[in-house]
Amino acid sequence: MWILLLMLFGLCPFAVQGGRQMPKLSDKKLCADAECSHPILIARALQDFYPQDCRFIPIRQGQLVYVYAMLKDSGNLYWAGSVQGSYYGEQEARLGHFPSSVVEETHALMPAEVEVETDKWDFYCS
Repeated sequence: MWILLLMLFGLCPFAVQGGRQMPKLSDKKLCADAECSHPILIARALQDFYPQDCRFIPIRQGQLVYVYAMLKDSGNLYWAGSVQGSYYGEQEARLGHFPSSVVEETHALMPAEVEVETDKWDFYCS
């Protein structure tokens, strides 16, 4: 009974947290628009990437990645985008960050000319 009450009030160390704020990878990002809602380019993964933490997305060699933002302060080392699984749905589309070095640009879509400040939701993990 006591453990249940402690969990309800967030005092138990075993209680599960819904999400957490992770450290920022950058204070600014370059996007196609102020909301970063349009993809800048399409890239193909050159190699597998296994993420270090929940801010990043896993990428398999050969997958297409839709890039929505390039993090500015880190020398464009990290991009933000979406990876989608095959037609048969082996992997849901996910948004997250990845190193720009694991992909090669295949199609430019829109110029990344709008500088946008990152916010806490850019690096929030659920």
